[in-house]
Amino acid sequence: MKYRVHRLEITMENDQSKLEQFLNNLEGEVVSIIPNIRKTSLFQIYGITRKIDFLLIIEKIK
Repeated sequence: MKYRVHRLEITMENDQSKLEQFLNNLEGEVVSIIPNIRKTSLFQIYGITRKIDFLLIIEKIK
């Protein structure tokens, strides 16, 4: 089995269609989606800055 790891820059509030399009264009099977979450700060608690920078998407290739 071979795996491919993709990094997808995303803003969770605005990029749902971007994520959907990316997943539909993959050739293999999606094994896992791992969000990169920043450390919590006061800005994130009040919603000024985003918490998730990017997603790591692990694809299993046949």
